[in-house]
Amino acid sequence: METIITNNNIDQVLASDKLVVIDFWASWCGPCRMLSPTVEELAGEYEGKAVIAKCNVDDCEDAAMRFGVRNIPNVVFVKNGQVVDRSVGLVPKQVLADKINALI
Repeated sequence: METIITNNNIDQVLASDKLVVIDFWASWCGPCRMLSPTVEELAGEYEGKAVIAKCNVDDCEDAAMRFGVRNIPNVVFVKNGQVVDRSVGLVPKQVLADKINALI
């Protein structure tokens, strides 16, 4: 199950010793809604290996600004507190899985 990021828990989530994958999205964004099931699948497949998280940009503007999110969907890959990769726009599941596999 994916983790829900809020302004209050983002630092705690980023403190993980695992790869953190954050899906920045919004309910009004069609491509975000299309990507959501993929992110949920990845959360199940990588449970225990990576932290898969979702961050609603309307609820967490601070987090979105912190990661320079200007377009959504925007999937940010964070390792040891540093952004190591990013995927912007609707992409196939395999693209995200390949990035995760390369980073874990």
